[in-house]
Amino acid sequence: MQEENREKRIEEPQEVVNWYVRPNDREVVDCYVQPRPMPVGAAPAQPPAAPKKAGKKGLRIFLIAVGVLLAVIVAAIVVSSLTDGETPSIRGDGSTDGEGGDASSIVDIFRTEKTTIPRMQGEAGVSMTCTAPSGEKLSIQDVYAKVNPSTVLVVAERGDKASIGTGVIMTSDGYIITNAHVISGGKSCWIALDTGYPYDARLVGYDEDQDLAVLKAVDAEDLPVAEFGDSGQCRVGDTAYAIGNPLGVELRGTLTNGIISAINRDVQVEGRVMTLLQTTAALNNGNSGGPLINEYGQVIGINTLKMSGTGSEEEEATVEGLGFALPSSDVCFVVNDLIATGRFRGIPTLGVTVTNSPDNGGQVVVYTVEDGYGAAEAGIQPGDVLLKADGQPLHQINDLMAVRRTHLVDDTMTLTVLRDGRVFDVEVPLYANKG
Repeated sequence: MQEENREKRIEEPQEVVNWYVRPNDREVVDCYVQPRPMPVGAAPAQPPAAPKKAGKKGLRIFLIAVGVLLAVIVAAIVVSSLTDGETPSIRGDGSTDGEGGDASSIVDIFRTEKTTIPRMQGEAGVSMTCTAPSGEKLSIQDVYAKVNPSTVLVVAERGDKASIGTGVIMTSDGYIITNAHVISGGKSCWIALDTGYPYDARLVGYDEDQDLAVLKAVDAEDLPVAEFGDSGQCRVGDTAYAIGNPLGVELRGTLTNGIISAINRDVQVEGRVMTLLQTTAALNNGNSGGPLINEYGQVIGINTLKMSGTGSEEEEATVEGLGFALPSSDVCFVVNDLIATGRFRGIPTLGVTVTNSPDNGGQVVVYTVEDGYGAAEAGIQPGDVLLKADGQPLHQINDLMAVRRTHLVDDTMTLTVLRDGRVFDVEVPLYANKG
């Protein structure tokens, strides 16, 4: 199978489709509902009229996920050409000739479904790390040259259906990060490098709530690897770039730019809150799972959502420049747990709140201790000064967070504590965050 893959190359579609079928718009009040794509050839649904509210005008907010919409006509053409080496012709009614089958059968691929992609266990010692930016800022061209080779096309096949997204290469032997919704419901999966070189892929693990998945390219070696930066270093106004495959294969490797427009933005997604980076870099269907990048060419987020429209009671308006990415610092927790256990057990936490107290030279000081977590069990008290974590000096809160990101749930962290003039070490177990 792998040898057959080595003979495949991405081919440009022979026909250009000049229209795009939107997913059904869903009105959102306080939660995000993942939309489903329209059947190919159908007219886009009109958004519902905004409900009238007494005394004020309301807003209609629509959100879409930015990947898995291979059910557009372009994608229906491409799947056959990529897998069978043939490009079917497309008729005016939206159906196809050839082995690609009836394009109208490609429907409802966005809903959350259990994947049956062949799985493999993650290897010991494989982990994602985030580093602070260093060196000189790169030009736009240099950012693209650095990151695009480590950005891949992700195709999850569902029999007569398929989805396309983007992924980021984490290791040279083929561990790849993408969104869980990209591979949702998939029966098989493969990836392609920016050169078009394909690999079969196996599923290491995924978590729908965090919308992250880890894949492993079969028999891969010497792949270009992305550098992951610390999203905790981001500031509003920082330049940001995105690379992905908007609308599928035809526009693969597209670079867009903007700024970080908000940090720690809480977005309600189907009843749960996701804390995300907000960016003005253009994101579209197919960008899901791709990198959000800083000026140093570091991946600081995994693109996952965009806000597509808003309107008043009287009119509908288009919204631009509201994209969202999973911060790399959070991605790190999830990805490393998926590799280690095949599932995400939760973000490890000490169970304390801390502050940089000016009374202690800016040292990290425990402010509160929460019952039911490891710090309380270990005897940590409010007012304790944390000097080190696992032997690493703590000068600011981010230093403590950086050490925590190296741990998984059920690990133990060693804290060096100053209390009443006495310095001692405490072993603190890390439990999953219950919040």
